[in-house]
Amino acid sequence: MPLIPGMDRIAYGGDYNPEQWPEEVWTADVALMREAGVNLVSLGIFAWAMLEPAPGEYEFGWLDRNLALLHDAGIAVDLATPTAAPPPWFRHRHPDSAPVTREGVRLGGGGRQSFCPSSPAYAAASAGITEQLARRYADHPALVLWHSHNEYGGVNAFCYCETSAAAFRNWLRDRYGDLGKLNEAWGSTFWSHRFGDWDEIEPPIITATTANPAHELDFFRFSSDAHLANFRRERDILHRLSPGVPVTTNFMLANCKNIDYWKWGAEVDVVSNDHYLQAERADNHIELAMCADLTRSVAHGRPWLLMEHSTNAVNWQPRNLAKGPGEMRRNSMQHLARGADGILFFQWRASRFGAEKFHSAMLPHGGTGTRTWRDVVALGASLGDLAELRDSRVTAEVALLWDWESWWGLELPWRPSQELSFRERQEAFYEPLWRAHRTVDFAHPEAALGAYPLVVAPSSYLLTPGAADNLRSYVDAGGTLLVSYFSGIVDAHDAVHPGGYPGALRDLLGLGVEEFEPLAAGRTVRLDDGRTADAWAERLELRGATALASYADGPAAGLPAITRHEYGKGQAFYVSTRLSGAGTAALLATVSAAAGLPAPVDLPASLEIVRRHSAGQEYLIAINHGQQDVVVPGDGVDLLTGDPVADGLPVPAGSVRVMRRGSR
Repeated sequence: MPLIPGMDRIAYGGDYNPEQWPEEVWTADVALMREAGVNLVSLGIFAWAMLEPAPGEYEFGWLDRNLALLHDAGIAVDLATPTAAPPPWFRHRHPDSAPVTREGVRLGGGGRQSFCPSSPAYAAASAGITEQLARRYADHPALVLWHSHNEYGGVNAFCYCETSAAAFRNWLRDRYGDLGKLNEAWGSTFWSHRFGDWDEIEPPIITATTANPAHELDFFRFSSDAHLANFRRERDILHRLSPGVPVTTNFMLANCKNIDYWKWGAEVDVVSNDHYLQAERADNHIELAMCADLTRSVAHGRPWLLMEHSTNAVNWQPRNLAKGPGEMRRNSMQHLARGADGILFFQWRASRFGAEKFHSAMLPHGGTGTRTWRDVVALGASLGDLAELRDSRVTAEVALLWDWESWWGLELPWRPSQELSFRERQEAFYEPLWRAHRTVDFAHPEAALGAYPLVVAPSSYLLTPGAADNLRSYVDAGGTLLVSYFSGIVDAHDAVHPGGYPGALRDLLGLGVEEFEPLAAGRTVRLDDGRTADAWAERLELRGATALASYADGPAAGLPAITRHEYGKGQAFYVSTRLSGAGTAALLATVSAAAGLPAPVDLPASLEIVRRHSAGQEYLIAINHGQQDVVVPGDGVDLLTGDPVADGLPVPAGSVRVMRRGSR
């Protein structure tokens, strides 16, 4: 089944904002879209003030004309509800709907998402414009996808106003039922925080010292759920009035800490993601691959849609570097390789005014004489040659555990070291797997893991008893697990598991942690196998595990640093320190071999290789991020040229190749 019904090619296009331009420009836009191979645009994302210029007064004529123009040109539409940017009249009529910061500052309305996510006035207004759009355009022939809102929680993730406080209390009542259970869960005997009435509970506003971490965790959960309630409201209206048309909203996945996307992934008909390259980062293509793998994982392996990325520089980083020759093509093909069935950009035509006028676009300010435009046209032609990849899937060898709730808990105040970072640990293990040409899925700790020979827990600080049982079952059945330090420490309420560290994982790992030994800034330790580490060490006690390496110096000198424990039919490895990049790569090579994974292919680490599969057919996507030409073993057909491949697939430096393996 295609990702978007009615789309017979890989989706290609971007955000289209015709309301910013006089209508005589629209005809030129559509002609250029056809030249570029555009077949899908996202329309109306920030057009609320143009669609409803006053409460209950609607102007749809301009949108009718634009939709007709697009449809006549064969361009499909992802039609948005414009609810991410309420118009000025809304704020003027409902000043109490403005979000309030943790410090008690009520924010102004000059940006976007300038509303409290729990505001009843916002709920009513957003439902009203959504219903008007659904009734008018449900049967429009250009419509293939509904786009609810835009980047939920992007800039208004939290609100601390009185409306939010009341909604938070209601959420807590639903979660706990009575105050006794809440007090127990929050450990509210500490610092005399015990509540005797629901009205005594506030959001975790700024305090004289750190707040109760269990209180903080539940406010994260509540805030994510408040945005989800807004999405569900719009989605349900669209499903009711426009049945059969899928509904999406664009996620920000690995780069948005504040939304629990595992929970959201089950709520959308199509998983969509926005990704923007970190321009000054040397290995930004690896970070991109990680985000794409996470998106595919939230989609449970199904194809997904890249809703936004950039053709060139963005406008909001400290230094907005232009992309080099071929970089935009490589970026786009990375997403395609890792499961995307659509490649879209922000935006179609560069804006002349407003906050994003220096953000790149498919059609730059310089027009069709620019390198960016030539690259856009060339990419559209290439994607047109790759239609048969649609609905193919990616199979991974390794799963990395990723849990937004653990991210929240780990980075609350007063942890043993400021070096404890969820993203740092995830990337520390993802990068060497990428360089070893291993394909990675991400998984929630309570998800089914039996399909993976190897599971890695880079940062599972918060681990529920159910998740710990899941990991035990996985290893007991023959799986191989690698756990990094400071994992299994607390439960869902940030309460330390009883019995000593590493709490929920003690028996599975066959060890105890007598004491954490965070290292001073700049200090390193050596292991007896020659590896080096920094930031963190632990005093381990073996309780069935075997030491694979020990500390040669430092506060835990002579004690185990890396261990292995046989458990049931499987094995669990533990690393108690932050190894160097080379040390982590060597550890992963050892653990991968123990898990029975085949030896890595003998190809440069700068070459990215991913395989997609469908109905007995395999496609190999090779992306050369290096400076040297490479030949990938195999035979088949180069889909971008139509040429047969008999003695290996040549992949020139900086280029991309897509090969159908063997013959049909």
